[in-house]
Amino acid sequence: MYLCSNIRNKMRNFHMCFLSCVALTTILYIFHERPNWDHAASTQPDTDNNEMRHKKNTFHIVAVACGQRAQETLVMIKSALLYNYYQEYIKFIIFTEAPLADIISEKLTDWRETLSQQFDFELLSLKFPNQSEKEWKNLFKPCAAQRLFLPSLLKDVDSLLYVDTDILFLSPITDIWKYFGKFNETQIAALAPEHENENIGWYNRFARHPFYGPLGVNSGVMLMNLTRMRQFNWEQHVFPIYKEFKLRITWGDQDIINILFYYHPDKLYIIPCEYNYRPDHCMYMSICNSSHSGIKLIHGNRGYFHSDKQPLFKTIYAAIESYQLSSNLYNDFLLPLRAALNAQSVNESSCGKVSGDILLVANSLFSSSY
Repeated sequence: MYLCSNIRNKMRNFHMCFLSCVALTTILYIFHERPNWDHAASTQPDTDNNEMRHKKNTFHIVAVACGQRAQETLVMIKSALLYNYYQEYIKFIIFTEAPLADIISEKLTDWRETLSQQFDFELLSLKFPNQSEKEWKNLFKPCAAQRLFLPSLLKDVDSLLYVDTDILFLSPITDIWKYFGKFNETQIAALAPEHENENIGWYNRFARHPFYGPLGVNSGVMLMNLTRMRQFNWEQHVFPIYKEFKLRITWGDQDIINILFYYHPDKLYIIPCEYNYRPDHCMYMSICNSSHSGIKLIHGNRGYFHSDKQPLFKTIYAAIESYQLSSNLYNDFLLPLRAALNAQSVNESSCGKVSGDILLVANSLFSSSY
């Protein structure tokens, strides 16, 4: 009897101990797992956080549009959006004047409704130094010198990519933006060489002023760290250069930039020629080796996007201009571009030999999904 009673007591104690352990384990589980529940709640969409993320990761692209450049500006912007494969958030800042502003704004507003999570835009009035506004505005090409004053005009922007309106993107914005990360502690900007071959270089043969490096640089595509440029007092260097050399410069603001970096070569980073590919790279002989990575940005300077001199340039411009944003990139852009570049007029031209380099990035991005 005593034995049975003793067994029952031990069983009762065992059950109580077991239940206590279970309760303690449950409490500890809840205590330790609670942060995970809080973390799950914090991952829900938050408008303020999204806005901060966009602001932090914004890619600024800046251009200046005057005269008859409205359509060319829109095609440049469309090319950046077309190749925005990774859906980065791009902010376009366009300095322009009243007749063009309405045209550009209307079209970009339509595109923004379709691609609202990918880009925004801002149109700003032209602004030059008061004491010589007309002189600066008409330096070389109308309004082109505006880029010289971006550090003081865009005080809230840290870094940007400046492009001429006759530039077309043939690669994602991230491809060229990565070069900001390659700057050393002194470099404030990045440009591509004006030429690759001294036998056909312009600066080394004709310039009447100092210029950067052996062959000069082209300013049509320019990465600008505005924060560093402001610290360098960029514009305070520009004014005396213009005053001293204004009667000896031919290419306006580009010459001023070349002179400045001649005196401060440590401030400039050089990017490869495929990020500013121009007719001079192929019209006589192929002097830009882009076969390994493809042509990233193409520059139809001297009107080559609208000329039949080298049909390659006009063909690319027409393909991007006719593409409807958000339509099928493979069927409605890549296939027509391939066919157009295979035309006899392109194949028989000097620049037609780089058609494969034009398509290299597009084939990689837009063929893989279909």
